Amino acid sequence: MPLGHAAVILLQSVPGKDHVVLAGLLLGFIGMALVLGGMRVSLDLTATFLGLFGGLFVWAGWIEIGLEYHAAQLGVEPMIRNGEVVTKPEYLLIPSSAGFFAVLMLYYLFGIRTGCRFFLWFQRLLRIDRSISSARISRNAAMVTFMEFVVLLWGFYLLLLFAYDEQLAGDRHAVTYFIAFGSLLWSVLLFANLLKIGSLGYAIRYAIPTVVIFWNFVEILGRWNVFTEIWIEPSDYLLEIALMGAVLIILTISVLFGEKGKLQPDRQ
Repeated sequence: MPLGHAAVILLQSVPGKDHVVLAGLLLGFIGMALVLGGMRVSLDLTATFLGLFGGLFVWAGWIEIGLEYHAAQLGVEPMIRNGEVVTKPEYLLIPSSAGFFAVLMLYYLFGIRTGCRFFLWFQRLLRIDRSISSARISRNAAMVTFMEFVVLLWGFYLLLLFAYDEQLAGDRHAVTYFIAFGSLLWSVLLFANLLKIGSLGYAIRYAIPTVVIFWNFVEILGRWNVFTEIWIEPSDYLLEIALMGAVLIILTISVLFGEKGKLQPDRQ
């Protein structure tokens, strides 16, 4: 999560907006190539990693940089408080996509039977599980991971931005405190479940919501100025960013090519 933030900010700081937009388009296409490549891979763990990084590249290139471009074209001003930018212009555009997100959620909730326990629980609660076709959508690990990553980021960005809206709540409102510490508790419970999973492919897919939900807590703490978010000022903390990148690369390689990567295929 911090590396994704840092990469986008470093890319946006490159002189020449046209170059940034082209780089964003290219990054998104690389992400889609990773996902499509993952759909042809039979090894669950490798497909999961390709879907994960594909989602990260598509989000950073096509969504974040795309929103930054349109915000600049429309002349959207950042939200400033006490002389500091608290919300960048591109993020102010995200709440306008809430209707599209709702349509997608309706499709997942009422249109298909997925393997997601969250949707399955709601389908049972609303007693619509029997009216939905028993045939599930493709369980391709790369595409599942890609969609999970993008939809979770999108959904929680919407949640936080609506909570920060002073006309709805505000970043010091009780609702925001509930989201912050509720997300912390939720992520701890998910992490406890994560430790019990034996299949690495499934574990990584389960780790995505665990981390994204925990990141709500981190984002809100940053909004409260509890600590310095080094990933939004990567040029001032290049050593720390480089160390995080090195750790990510080393761990990814060790998992893919180590003995643990040879566990049985995921059955979840």
